[in-house]
Amino acid sequence: MDSLKATGGLFTACKAVFFDIDGTLVDSNEFHVVAWDEAFRRSHRSVARYLLREQIGKGADLLIPSLFPELSDAEQKTLSDAHGEIFKSRFLQQVRPFPSAGELVHALHGAGKKILLVSSSDKKEVEHYARLLAIEDALDGVVSFDDVARTKPAGDLFAVALRKAKEEAGEVIAVGDTPYDVEAAAKCGVRTIAVRSGGFTDQQLRAAGPLTIAMDVGALFSELTA
Repeated sequence: MDSLKATGGLFTACKAVFFDIDGTLVDSNEFHVVAWDEAFRRSHRSVARYLLREQIGKGADLLIPSLFPELSDAEQKTLSDAHGEIFKSRFLQQVRPFPSAGELVHALHGAGKKILLVSSSDKKEVEHYARLLAIEDALDGVVSFDDVARTKPAGDLFAVALRKAKEEAGEVIAVGDTPYDVEAAAKCGVRTIAVRSGGFTDQQLRAAGPLTIAMDVGALFSELTA
């Protein structure tokens, strides 16, 4: 399925929707790129920004080893902490929702779908975005970095989300902006609608195997309510 024509049908048929946040519901990916760039520079390491962009969507536990596999656990924690401090102190308050992001969540919730946020970010950050999007009353659960041993593209986050939702994988649709969302969901048998708003190309997204690719959550909302 490579068009958006059946998206409304996909949502109609499912019982739960798992949403990624960064790059999907909120426009934060480039802020993360800059924060990682500065964190690596603080440790006297340099990574081209295009390479950093290709890693966005992973949690620090998998992003850092992808770029510097030789680093010790202590060195990885220092980098992860630096990224978190930079992002939260300088950029978090600048992040804005994508148009119709909250409306899409509320429309699906109103249609009886269970809604879970499934993110590689930590719980406090996810809760901040839930407030920003004004969707707290529409959520059936939140799964974050704090709940798992490994983040995306490992399947741990989606495995926890399925347990919280109490639904079979075939009854769930995930929405995410990176190949890592699609890969992680697939490891648990969950199908994904990919959105372009995170900056990945159609080729990169399609290679991960989503059901379909949409421009953004605004396009999904328009399709759902057409």
